[in-house]
Amino acid sequence: MVVEYDGTCYHGWQWQPNGITIQQVLEKTIGKITREKIKITGSGRTDAGVHAINQVANFKTTSRIEIPNLLQGVNSVLPKDIVIKELSDVDEGFHARYDAKSKVYLYRIYNNRIRSVLHRNYSWNVYEPLNVRVMEKAVVLLKGTHDFSSFCGANDDAFNHVRTVIKAEIDIEDNYMIIFTIEANGFLRHMVRNIAGTLVDVGKGKLTPEGFFEIMKCKNRTKAGITAPPQGLFLKEVKY
Repeated sequence: MVVEYDGTCYHGWQWQPNGITIQQVLEKTIGKITREKIKITGSGRTDAGVHAINQVANFKTTSRIEIPNLLQGVNSVLPKDIVIKELSDVDEGFHARYDAKSKVYLYRIYNNRIRSVLHRNYSWNVYEPLNVRVMEKAVVLLKGTHDFSSFCGANDDAFNHVRTVIKAEIDIEDNYMIIFTIEANGFLRHMVRNIAGTLVDVGKGKLTPEGFFEIMKCKNRTKAGITAPPQGLFLKEVKY
């Protein structure tokens, strides 16, 4: 299934002992319709407050409910901030996480000295003017295969921090919205948010593109910028 959700009110994707999560709501809702215990496997985890345009997940069911009816039934019960956009049969061995070839994330920065009410849950409001052209020069340096330890979250449990970035670019939308898009064969915990926080330092003139690249090469998280807030991050696409 392909799921879209607004992560504002949730404690991320994965089940948590002390908070409602997307996975929890989906499993309980689908189980209510199929009348069985459902276990969902997602393409990856998103943190609290992070959104998804096309999150991919799979589950097994013995229900004989036809797919169009199951889709309609589940969506009729799901809360308004979660929706299943697509539902289809897959091979028995399909795995939403391990079969993924790459993922695309986007991070939205609202660059305006006046805060936005409508964008507050879906972007990071940076008040100081940012030099987008200089940020673009830094973004290009992300492409290729690198060790991204400098942009890895402190609690990341990945053994290997080497990832391959396929695409990295910056666009401007409606004058004030800066959109950072990145595609890679995999991501470390907080990787995109840590890159975004460091790119903002480049845009403010605190770092040069060359300095940004040096931070990436030094493999030291303490040298990079802050972790950008979660509400600006969207899982845009998972490719198979």
